[in-house]
Amino acid sequence: MQSLYVSSRSCTVLLDPQGFHEASQPRDLYLNGMHLGMEQRSVATLFHLEPDTEYTLSARVNDSSESLAFRTLPERISLDVRRFGAVGDGSHDDTPHIQSAILACPHGGRVRIPAGTYRTGPLFLKSHITLEIQKDAVLKLRTDRESFPILPGVTFSDYDREDYLLGSWEGNPLDCYAGAITGLGVEDVTILGEGIIDGCGPDGDWWIQPKIRRGAWRPRLFYTRDCKDIRLIGLTFRNSPSWNLHPTFSENLDFLNLRVEAPYHSPNTDGFDPESCRNIRMMGTVFSVGDDCVAIKSGKIYMGRTYQTPCENIEIAYSAMLHGHGGVTIGSEMAGGVRNVRVHHCLMDGNDRGLRIKTRRGRGQNGIIDNIVFEDISMKHVSAPLTANAFYFCDPDGRSEYVQSREKKPKDASTPCLGRIAFHRVHAEDCGACLAWVLGLPEAPMQVLEMHDCHFTMAENAVPMAPVMAEGVEEVTSRGVHAENVLHLDLKHNTVASPKPIPCLLETVGVEDAECSPEDLQQI
Repeated sequence: MQSLYVSSRSCTVLLDPQGFHEASQPRDLYLNGMHLGMEQRSVATLFHLEPDTEYTLSARVNDSSESLAFRTLPERISLDVRRFGAVGDGSHDDTPHIQSAILACPHGGRVRIPAGTYRTGPLFLKSHITLEIQKDAVLKLRTDRESFPILPGVTFSDYDREDYLLGSWEGNPLDCYAGAITGLGVEDVTILGEGIIDGCGPDGDWWIQPKIRRGAWRPRLFYTRDCKDIRLIGLTFRNSPSWNLHPTFSENLDFLNLRVEAPYHSPNTDGFDPESCRNIRMMGTVFSVGDDCVAIKSGKIYMGRTYQTPCENIEIAYSAMLHGHGGVTIGSEMAGGVRNVRVHHCLMDGNDRGLRIKTRRGRGQNGIIDNIVFEDISMKHVSAPLTANAFYFCDPDGRSEYVQSREKKPKDASTPCLGRIAFHRVHAEDCGACLAWVLGLPEAPMQVLEMHDCHFTMAENAVPMAPVMAEGVEEVTSRGVHAENVLHLDLKHNTVASPKPIPCLLETVGVEDAECSPEDLQQI
């Protein structure tokens, strides 16, 4: 048992390091000897604790028990938003009252939002505070976009010596509406509770003609720029107008024990999109969204070339990715690079693809994707567990000869790079299209593709799907590993169970060094 974060009134713990989103066995929890009940999850949060108090949490499984002692943080003051005039009746505009409580909260204080339905516009954070949205409290985002503040994409200083970025849309510095919760240059903020932040996506016009800019680009539910030491714990995010959680140029971020929900066909409702951020933990979260569950990014070419800020040092664990297009996606806005990503002990169920890497010519030489590791993953009904595509046909020129040509082009400042991608101990049931589909650039092949100790089963009646979105890739079913333009292919101890023979388990084109034998990828 391991403490992940202790606040003044909560404690988030990892109960089962060997579990996935759910623990291998449920635990009986006791706090200072008092029985709390059974807990099935691997990551759990205890709320309603007292500040500056010592506790002992015990977890019992069968005849064994382990304990964790911790002390909650002190709390300077607690401010109730209702004392600032918030009504919480679902119709009154509570934005100024909640914002006033946030601005009035001193260093080390808490803003408390009790049960009720609060109609709000965007709220802006302040450093060194805790915002608690309690059980049965719902923040419902307004739908009249004219009342939303706009964050300008880029503002140039005098003499054009520098620029100041605020808004962001799909990898470019563009005007966007402020998020339901917005942090700009703040630090040491905890946002927690058992409440709900509802973006009311289907209630307004956010999801109607979503690719048309009206006033500014659509808001997120949580958005930060240039922040550090930020923690989100326990909350539910629902029906976002666009991406749900979108931290940019921020560091030291914890996302613990959250729920992120949107209808499967809602437009661009990605669950979690860190962009040019570093030092991130995402643990114990459940995603069920209309686009990618997790999409790791670092901007398009202007952002990558100008700021050269990769998204790096990311751990995603003990989470469940349900129904999203991709379980974990990297790109296609990755011109600043993505590196050192470890995804482990997660469940992926019903995704089109498990790991999905998207890049293309033109992303630039800073667009290096390297050291991406999937290990100890359970997949169910994922059509393509691993895909990497250097010919992704995004942007207006995405289908041009320059992007889509399979001929070797000159390697220059516009050429991105795929480094090491690793799959270890992945168990995937009911794969539909393929096991893995990798398309590297002929002028810049993927450096290393590893698949070790994985087991796959093929679906009996799979629906055909194009494994990657590139010209010339047709819909397929029941294919093995397809690798093009890879310098080093390392396969060890992988097995496939299929209701019918797979004609070719391994197809390679332009693979320079293959470290594998027939026993390292075999049908059983």
